[in-house]
Amino acid sequence: MAKDLVDPVDELRQNTAQPFERAHAMPPSVYTSDAFLKEELEHVFSKDWFCVGRSDSLANAGDYTTCELAGQPILVIRDRDGELRALSNVCLHRMSTLLHGRGTARSIVCPYHAWTYNLDGSLRGAPAMTLNEGFCKDQYQLPKVRCEEWLGWVFVTLSEDVPPVATQLAQVEDMVAGYDMTNYAETFYEEHVWDTNWKVLAENFMESYHLPVCHAGTIGGLSKLEDMVCPPGLPAFNYHTILKDDQLRIAMAHPSNDRLKGEERRTTFLLAIYPSLMITLTPGYFWYLSLHPKGPGQVHIRFGGGMSDDYADDADAQKNFEALKTLLDEVNVEDRGCTEKVYNGLCSDRAVPGHLSHLERPNYDFAQYLMAKIEQGRAAASL
Repeated sequence: MAKDLVDPVDELRQNTAQPFERAHAMPPSVYTSDAFLKEELEHVFSKDWFCVGRSDSLANAGDYTTCELAGQPILVIRDRDGELRALSNVCLHRMSTLLHGRGTARSIVCPYHAWTYNLDGSLRGAPAMTLNEGFCKDQYQLPKVRCEEWLGWVFVTLSEDVPPVATQLAQVEDMVAGYDMTNYAETFYEEHVWDTNWKVLAENFMESYHLPVCHAGTIGGLSKLEDMVCPPGLPAFNYHTILKDDQLRIAMAHPSNDRLKGEERRTTFLLAIYPSLMITLTPGYFWYLSLHPKGPGQVHIRFGGGMSDDYADDADAQKNFEALKTLLDEVNVEDRGCTEKVYNGLCSDRAVPGHLSHLERPNYDFAQYLMAKIEQGRAAASL
C-alpha cells in the first residue's frame, strides 16, 4: 500500500495493541506524516499542559517569555503584583504578534502601531484613535490563557478541561520530594531547532539504551546498562533512573541535604512529563528540554538547566557547573547527530520498526499516551 494511503492513527492503534513484551517501535508514518502531526496538534498539544520554562527566570515584574502552542501565540509575564499571567500574544488592533523571545518589558507594546497594554493585559493606550467614536480602550483586554506553576516549572494550556498540573503529577512530586525541585535555580536557557521529529527526540531522552553507543565520546563509558531501571509509566508521565558515582560531585546530594538517604543520594531521575517536558534531575543539578513540533521534520527545543540551591554557597559549584554545561553541549551535538539520522531513516520506504528492548519501556508507554489522547480527542469531537 502506498505510504500516502496509510492511516497513521490506525497503524499506531495496531502497534499499541501489543503487550510490552512483544512491542515494536512506533511505525514510521507516526513521525513523518502531516496527517499525524495534525492529530497531535489538535488532540495532544491543544489539550494538555505545555512547559515554557522555570518560574525563577520570570522572577521580576515585566519578565516574560513567549511560545507558540498548537499554532497559538502565547506570552507569559510577571505582573506588578507578582503574579504570573499567560495571555494571547496577539494585538487586538490589526493582530500583529506582540512580544518575541524572552526579556523584560515595562509594558506590552505592539511593534506595528504601538497599541500599549499593561502587564495584566488591559489596554493602556492607543495612538490616533480619538476620532473613532466607537473606540473605548476599557473594552480591550488580551485574552487569558490557563497558567500554573508546579515545583518551579511554568505550564500553559489551551484547554479548560485538563486537570491541574499538581493533580496530574502528584506521583512525580512524591517520588522526587527529597530533591526539593522548586529550589533549583536556572543558570542557562537556550532555544534550538533540530531537523528531526519531536517524538524522535523525546524518545531519545526517554531511554538510556543508546548512551554507550551514541555518547561513546562523552558519557557513554560511564553509562552502565545494568544500573538502569525502567518501571512502567503512569498516565501523565514516565521515568527511569540511573545510579551515578562521585566522579561528578555536583550530581551527588550535597552534605547538607538530609532529605535523601542511601542510594537516593546518587540517583538521577529522567522524567518525561507528557507530552514534551524532559527533565534530568540529579540531587545537585538539573537540565531540561521542552519540545514542540515545527512540522513533521523539525522540532523547536527550549533547553535550560541549573543547580540545586544546596550548592549555592559552595565556592567551586559554579566552576563545576560550567564544566558540566560544556559536557552537556557536547552531548547535545551527539544527540542531534543520532536523532537526525533516525529521522532520515524513518523517511525511507524501507523503514520497518523493530522490537523494543526492556530498556525502552518508557517509549512503549509514550506511544500508549499518544494513542489514548488521540482516541479521547476524536471521541469528544464526535459528540
